[in-house]
Amino acid sequence: MNQERLMTVLVAPIVSEKATMVAEKNEQVAFRVLQDATKDEIKAAVELLFKVKVESVQVLNQKGKQKRFGRFNGRRRNVRKAYVSLMPGQEINFAEAI
Repeated sequence: MNQERLMTVLVAPIVSEKATMVAEKNEQVAFRVLQDATKDEIKAAVELLFKVKVESVQVLNQKGKQKRFGRFNGRRRNVRKAYVSLMPGQEINFAEAI
């Protein structure tokens, strides 16, 4: 796989209450990823950037909500999320990764 592509696959880690509970319970980490990213690309990108072993990747597409902005109807953008399961004993520390 192309190194430049792998560097852009992960958009941002998801830091929320749900993502924190999932991380503690199932040893998974949540990321926002590109819309056209595949599971193999996500796995390779996490292993390359964070130097950890990935067990599996689960991907979901979240549709953007319809919202009103003043008097105009609008739509939030669609989001693709990846829940990455790490091998036992592996851990991602975002403070050291930067």
